[in-house]
Amino acid sequence: MYPKKDIAQLVISAVHQYGIDTIVISPGSRNAPLTIGFSNYPEIETLRIVDERCAAFFALGIAQQTQKSVAIVCTSGSALLNYYPAIAEAFYSNIPLVVISADRPAHLIDIGDGQTIRQENVFANHILFSANLEEDVASTIQNSKLVCEALQTAIAKKGPVHINVPFDEPLYETVDALSDVIANSVKQSFQKSTSSFTSRNDVYIDEFAKIWNASSKKLIVVGSHFPDAELQAVLNTLIEDESVLLMTETTSNLHNKNSIGAIDQLIFSLDDVQLKEFQPDILVTLGGMVVSKKIKQVLRKHQPKHHWHVDSLKAMDTYHCLTEFVQQKPVDFLLQLKSEVKEVQSGYQQKWLSEKEKRAQKHQHYLQEISHSDLKSFGQILESIPNDSQLQLGNSSIIRYSQLFDVHQSLRVFCNRGTSGIDGSTSTAIGAALASENPTVFITGDLSFFYDSNALWNAYIPKHFRIIIINNFGGGIFRFIPGPKSTNALDYFETPHQLTAAKLSEMYHFEYQSVSDNTQLQTVLPAFYSASEQPKILEIFTDKEINEKVLKEYFNFLKE
Repeated sequence: MYPKKDIAQLVISAVHQYGIDTIVISPGSRNAPLTIGFSNYPEIETLRIVDERCAAFFALGIAQQTQKSVAIVCTSGSALLNYYPAIAEAFYSNIPLVVISADRPAHLIDIGDGQTIRQENVFANHILFSANLEEDVASTIQNSKLVCEALQTAIAKKGPVHINVPFDEPLYETVDALSDVIANSVKQSFQKSTSSFTSRNDVYIDEFAKIWNASSKKLIVVGSHFPDAELQAVLNTLIEDESVLLMTETTSNLHNKNSIGAIDQLIFSLDDVQLKEFQPDILVTLGGMVVSKKIKQVLRKHQPKHHWHVDSLKAMDTYHCLTEFVQQKPVDFLLQLKSEVKEVQSGYQQKWLSEKEKRAQKHQHYLQEISHSDLKSFGQILESIPNDSQLQLGNSSIIRYSQLFDVHQSLRVFCNRGTSGIDGSTSTAIGAALASENPTVFITGDLSFFYDSNALWNAYIPKHFRIIIINNFGGGIFRFIPGPKSTNALDYFETPHQLTAAKLSEMYHFEYQSVSDNTQLQTVLPAFYSASEQPKILEIFTDKEINEKVLKEYFNFLKE
């Protein structure tokens, strides 16, 4: 059973032609032709999520893990607008999300017809391509070109695209087979579109090598990055040079004992003289967004002579001193560079590794002495997570706390850092859990969890999915950042509450436990990860005033 409408058949044929095999559908009537077609297509898996905002983040989580395009389908009107937060995240995180929206035909727009808005180009600021189709047979060739260009763009440029599909009534008529004429039109457009996007930016490696070999202080900073064994290997080789210092974040998924993982732990307490010594001659940046606000401040003030950002898609001038955008895959550029570089005598790496070791010892000593708090809980949680798990992190305080610890190198760590929003963290984690063979642990704050609680309205949550909520009854980060506490409006920043996840867990059939001290937490963690017939939630209650005191004293302790 397939939709009778030609335009729906065209979209379905094109999606299959481009190898997109997962579609997340939200219910509605105007998208009935797409729903009927995709749900009956044997080589496409369809998943249904009611809440469009959750659906989009759920699909984003799947695409994050599979590194393949995932499509989302919704009805007309405000349903489409609920996709926007995830579209923006996909745009800044280079995730190929294909948005397919049903629409009213043009003659029904802006005349007072129900469930109708201006859908064409609605995501213009955060979309790589918008395909606005027309529902008439004469437009089949043009529609094919637009759809294929959209899908090719999503795949080649790794980002979100929007296909807007107008349908007039009737919506539910069906046929037994897809049209060969439409399928052939799609194939022709597919062949033409895949012959494009082949340009490559040539790199004159000898010029880079000359600068590299003349520099005694070289800093490589890696932001969020999908696990990459090849990149890990080439970086391991490069940092054998004592003039090269590697800094990574939790979400970089890179590990080396001779690198700096907890960046803020190292640089937070440095004075101006030390920061001048830290200032690199060359800064090489790889990957996506960097969490550490401190490293941004330091490198913007103490700028290198050369900043090379290496990425196959985007130039990011995060530190306001970009001198070269190397438009290549980082591993390709670094392999070329490695073949030309010479080791340089320097104390740069060793100096900062020695400082790292001092800070690490202080960190451990401080953790042993402090009382139950967010910081203490993080130390216990990160030590307890089973090897080879996937770790999903919420934003705000959660991702920042994680940067103060070294995680086990077997963990794969992810966070929505494209826009750094709290709005879809749980939905993304569930999508990622579904797409991953490994058990998934999601650590979140209370506001983020309750904000996205509709994420649990989902029939596809794996049994091995684990949620850890650190509940300090409000937005604790606003006690740490300068500004909010100096006002008389702190409650509007923190949004204090007395909510717990107990009833939500019961409603959505999660096993639930709660703890409120270190001893309880240490006791329940081993069993929390054990196999079960239901996913589990562990809620850890902490005191926001103690959290504030502990974290401020932590950074003061590192300075001593």
